[in-house]
Amino acid sequence: MDDEYAKLIRRMNPPRVVIDNNACENATVIQVDSVNKHGILLDVVQVLSDMNLVITKAYISSDGVWFMDVFNVIDHNGNKIRDKEVIDYIQRRLENNPSFAPSFRETVGVVPTEEHTTIELAGTDRPGLLSEVCAVLADLHCNVVNAEIWTHNTRAAAVVNVTDDSSGRAIKDPIRLSRIRDLLCNVLRGSDDPKTAKTTLSPPGVTNRGRRLHQIMFADRDYDRVERAGQGRDRDRDRSPLPNVTVVDCIEKDYTVVTMRAKDRPKLLFDIVCTLTDMQYVVYHGVVQTARPEAYQEFYIRHVDGFPISSEAERDRLVQCLEAAIERRASEGMELELRTEDRVGLLSDITRIFRENSLCIRRAEISTQDGKANDTFYVTDVTGNPVDPKIIDSIRREIGDTVLQVKHNSCLSPKSPRTTTIGFLFGNFFKARSLQNFKLIRSYS
Repeated sequence: MDDEYAKLIRRMNPPRVVIDNNACENATVIQVDSVNKHGILLDVVQVLSDMNLVITKAYISSDGVWFMDVFNVIDHNGNKIRDKEVIDYIQRRLENNPSFAPSFRETVGVVPTEEHTTIELAGTDRPGLLSEVCAVLADLHCNVVNAEIWTHNTRAAAVVNVTDDSSGRAIKDPIRLSRIRDLLCNVLRGSDDPKTAKTTLSPPGVTNRGRRLHQIMFADRDYDRVERAGQGRDRDRDRSPLPNVTVVDCIEKDYTVVTMRAKDRPKLLFDIVCTLTDMQYVVYHGVVQTARPEAYQEFYIRHVDGFPISSEAERDRLVQCLEAAIERRASEGMELELRTEDRVGLLSDITRIFRENSLCIRRAEISTQDGKANDTFYVTDVTGNPVDPKIIDSIRREIGDTVLQVKHNSCLSPKSPRTTTIGFLFGNFFKARSLQNFKLIRSYS
């Protein structure tokens, strides 16, 4: 009855969205007011993330039955959102309040849809793994349409969309799907590792790909810190700036305060909110602010049962999980961009060349559109060190100088300061709780 009553209240009070280009000098301000429910913050952030909007500031409040969010956003070029069609689309998406939250699944699967077959993979990371996976798919006459691959803390996860290379349609034959699943699992199984690839079927089209990757890696416990010969990650020697996450009690208000300071990047807020939501925490208040090259986030949270975190072990686990969420999508290594005519087996050939030249793919985004392949790879050498530029020059000559471009080398980026101060964003927020204070956010920047 409570659930039906909550649904009635939400139908009677649909989300109200205001998009304002005049309230802030250098960003578009998006305000969302809605009846509160678990996961609504993630729904809103995911819409903005799917639109590739950059959130420069945010203010969140959801005490009681009402939810209010204010975001300052810009496009990837740093400009306000002025296209009327884009603004209307954002407003429709937010007011329809789409929920992409699936049930939590600790599995990997092969799923057919009308246009393509979705393959989810998880296993032990090792040099050449993506090349082996692509070679198996090519041998099984599967053409990779798009994919996203993450590696973190010796684990690897991927969501890959494939079609039959002859028909260009989804693969639906259950015998063939079973063979694809079995052969990929054989590739993913690591020797001398208690964790093995898992397989199952999952319902198609129910979740955002980035969120699904977070779920796969979380279920695979990639947040557990491990050290391996040749693969260990020493925090003091790591070239990439690591996040600083703190979790403390706010006893006077009965909250747990989570504060993060990390290198700013696209979709950082989505990754954090996604993890908090899937770990069954509710954000009651929050502030996000970017001051390039760093991002600062502070959240006042409780568990879904209404209680704050009560044990040191749970606090430590939350810190580990949030650090992992930040690191998974972080761009590690040299960024290579491949643009060329798409063809069957292209990805298998490219990843084979990388493997033969001792390159390790840390993360990849694969996409095809209108017969064109547009792929991005983040690579290091097999020890995690920067790639020798001579090797890249050799690969570019083999593939084509205009086909493969070097976009960025994060291994050469300077470290960011790692100090942090609890409560530096909220200040005296809880000392003044009138509605007038909430209105101030419209001129927050």
